[in-house]
Amino acid sequence: MDKTEVAAVLEEIALLLELKGENAFKSRAYKTAARTLETLPEDLGRLVAEDRLGTVPGIGDALRQKITELVTTGKLAYHEKLRAEFPPGLFDLLDLPGLGPKKVKALYEQLHISDIAGLEAACREKKLESLAGFGAKTEANLLLSIEQRRSYQSQHRLGDVLDLAEDLVDTLRTHPDIHRVSIAGSLRRGKEVVKDIDLLASSAPEKAKGILDDFVALPQVTRILGHGGTKASVILADGLQCDLRVVPDRDFATALHHFTGSKEHNVALRQRAISKGMKLSEWGLFKTDKEGNEVEKLPIYTEEELFHELGLDPIPPELRENLGEIEAAEHGKIPRLVEWTELRGAFHNHTNASDGTATLEQMAAAAAGIGLAYFGLADHSKSSFQANGLDEARFETQLAEIAKFNANPDREIRLFSGVECDILKEGKLDFDDAFLAKFDYVVASLHAGFTKDEEEMTRRLTRAMENKYVTILGHATGRLLLRREGYPVHLDKLIDCAAETGTWIELNANPYRLDMDWRWWHKARDKGVKCVVSADAHRPSDLAYLKLGVTLARKGWLRKGDVMNTLPVGKMEEELKRKKGR
Repeated sequence: MDKTEVAAVLEEIALLLELKGENAFKSRAYKTAARTLETLPEDLGRLVAEDRLGTVPGIGDALRQKITELVTTGKLAYHEKLRAEFPPGLFDLLDLPGLGPKKVKALYEQLHISDIAGLEAACREKKLESLAGFGAKTEANLLLSIEQRRSYQSQHRLGDVLDLAEDLVDTLRTHPDIHRVSIAGSLRRGKEVVKDIDLLASSAPEKAKGILDDFVALPQVTRILGHGGTKASVILADGLQCDLRVVPDRDFATALHHFTGSKEHNVALRQRAISKGMKLSEWGLFKTDKEGNEVEKLPIYTEEELFHELGLDPIPPELRENLGEIEAAEHGKIPRLVEWTELRGAFHNHTNASDGTATLEQMAAAAAGIGLAYFGLADHSKSSFQANGLDEARFETQLAEIAKFNANPDREIRLFSGVECDILKEGKLDFDDAFLAKFDYVVASLHAGFTKDEEEMTRRLTRAMENKYVTILGHATGRLLLRREGYPVHLDKLIDCAAETGTWIELNANPYRLDMDWRWWHKARDKGVKCVVSADAHRPSDLAYLKLGVTLARKGWLRKGDVMNTLPVGKMEEELKRKKGR
């Protein structure tokens, strides 16, 4: 196991100890050890091999032995023993919003509830109302969460699927009989939630069966659903379905277009082909006679050639939703969409001062390592006690650390000081204006009180945005994809307020958030609202989310100039000062 996998096991041990009701200090020791490993600058395997793990602060002899066992054998007897003390279905309960270890423990011990089905039955029979800390409202919310979980079971977050799909494509590219291969479907369009992975490959027709034979034999495949001469369907980890189609290379471009576009986009393009005396399908673009019969297949080898034949500029895959892209392509108005390599910095990032896992210096080094010129810290404010939020004194210490870092002539990256400031009741902020003025920028976010109506939630957010020290509105709807719906909010009014106050709106690139939703960015862009693509990074590896965020920015029709963190560091310094002075 590597350090990330070991840390995950230690976190689960801490959780299991909480469920058992063990001493809180014991559980905390495992949590602390997990965070220590995540921020470890050295390779964990080397530390174990050289018997130096005991020199790491916070790792005593007992933990050293357990970590060594995990690293060298891939499992831990103590962990397996703890897990065996609880029914497997109990862990599913912890995925439901509002259920932490203490509440799950109460449900298990007092009502003998050990899985989702048991919880649902108990809620419908109103058995939870007798438990301390529960009530009729809790039961209603849990039933809603269970229903949402059921509806989500066949869906997968884009960020959970994309790397796996790209790895499969990389593997298929090495196959000697494959000419071209690509991701297709809603995954290629960058939808935030997908049902499956669609892959398309081209080859000589007589080679298709051999390719599919090799595909279904890949180690990622857990079950074969179908295995024909031109298509195979398999199940991968976590129940994710993956389909591979193999077509002749002459049909690859039209098939790729067909299996990428939304149903509405494809219907609209087929209608356009008919209006031009042609017929379009996955098998090609054909000239037709007056009766609509195919008379000639046009040679189409790229999607660009296909769009050209239909009198259109090329339409990027992310835009193929029939939301105005065909009209824009006809009139030369498809924008040059932002590229992730154009990002020059990142805002809204956490350190281990609040709920992150790495130090300020480690986060800065990771950002410099991917070529960023500036990096904005934004640890939680004091009201986010669950995230170890910082009070004024702790932030003063961090501000001094940032100033010292920036004063070092050998630094590789410019740090901007910031805070993710909680929006409290009626739009009040967690710190007063005099303290907010100390930061280079402020992210204002809601983290509690989601149950108010749309009018009240909108008023809280807009009042926060009217504060001149608020630079960025963080994760505008608070949604957690496939886990929690966003709170009710009038996004039109938020966009209007951002345009009026000059507040930037975040596109939070965490795979669970991707918030503000891509469907609203075109409207925001047209009103002059600026976007900030943020990783909301809590560990160095989270910076990879920036690329995912840019995919969603592209889907929202955003150009380089619409995304603030494409600015070079000097221009960014000017813009941050201008925003505070507005």
